[in-house]
Amino acid sequence: MSELPPAPAVTVAGRPHPSGLAGPKVVALGGGHGLAASLSALRRMAGRLTAVVTVADDGGSSGRLRGELGVLPPGDLRMALAALCGDDDWGRTWARVLQHRFASGGELHNHAAGNLLIVALWELLDGHVEGLDWVARLLGAQGRVLPMSLVPMDIEAIVGSADRGADGHRVLSTVSGQHAVATVQGDVVAVRLVPESPPACPEALEAIADADWVVLGPGSWFTSVIPHLMVPELRAALVETRARVAVTLNLSEEGGETTGFTPEMHLEVLGAYAPELPVDLVIAERASSPDEKLLRRIAGEMGGELVVADVGAHDGTGRHDPERLGRVFARILGRDAIAPWR
Repeated sequence: MSELPPAPAVTVAGRPHPSGLAGPKVVALGGGHGLAASLSALRRMAGRLTAVVTVADDGGSSGRLRGELGVLPPGDLRMALAALCGDDDWGRTWARVLQHRFASGGELHNHAAGNLLIVALWELLDGHVEGLDWVARLLGAQGRVLPMSLVPMDIEAIVGSADRGADGHRVLSTVSGQHAVATVQGDVVAVRLVPESPPACPEALEAIADADWVVLGPGSWFTSVIPHLMVPELRAALVETRARVAVTLNLSEEGGETTGFTPEMHLEVLGAYAPELPVDLVIAERASSPDEKLLRRIAGEMGGELVVADVGAHDGTGRHDPERLGRVFARILGRDAIAPWR
């Protein structure tokens, strides 16, 4: 156990983060680049912003640290923290430090500096949440980052191939591991977590219960978004919260886990895993919604209003543009203006 003092309160732009801060309390759930885009958009307008992040990564630097040290995979947590960094020199520099990857011929090759920093604080403080709060304080992060569970987990998928068995039915197989599921060749029929009922992070449950808005997506649907709905305590918190729920759809299908998916199929899968989840708003990219009438009908069946806007980055990456997405959130969250973008 470390002799370090408890982490101070999480700050926004270097100021204490009291509950009375202007702006709505927002919880964003997901992982990877999709969650990072949401956080970059939301951090300018949320009074209290909390990221709840998936912890099933088993590849790259995160997978190596998880396998060697038995810790939560830090990669998606690191990306969320980097997205919450401010626009001043301090914030931009620390965001670059967190994302920096070592290039060598040895064991440090491709490790992200931020992953090592996070794991070091976990070991010193013997606590995941406290360690993340310390990193957030160091960065001057404009929000808080929490894992969805305090135990690492794995994702397993039932995948159907194009081949047919002797009985004429599709051949089904089980694929294990987040990386393998994300890049699978075939149709994902269903996913599950291992362990099946991991404990939710208590601070995440508290944030959802106290939120004004909850934002799900964008992100890898089966490996970053749906896992939140498979943690029983987390799903119950999302169903019971008084917060309004917004779902941000992906810009397009992702090679592997959602090959051939339309925007409507993303919503149908969400509804299949949490049919009791109330949805107030669905945000979709205009260019990725060829059947807007159908999408609006399905969103309405889930209780939600469809918002169609230009939210994609026009750079060929297939990712959301934080500035455009931020303008949509500004209208939705009731703010008339946001700070100028660099």
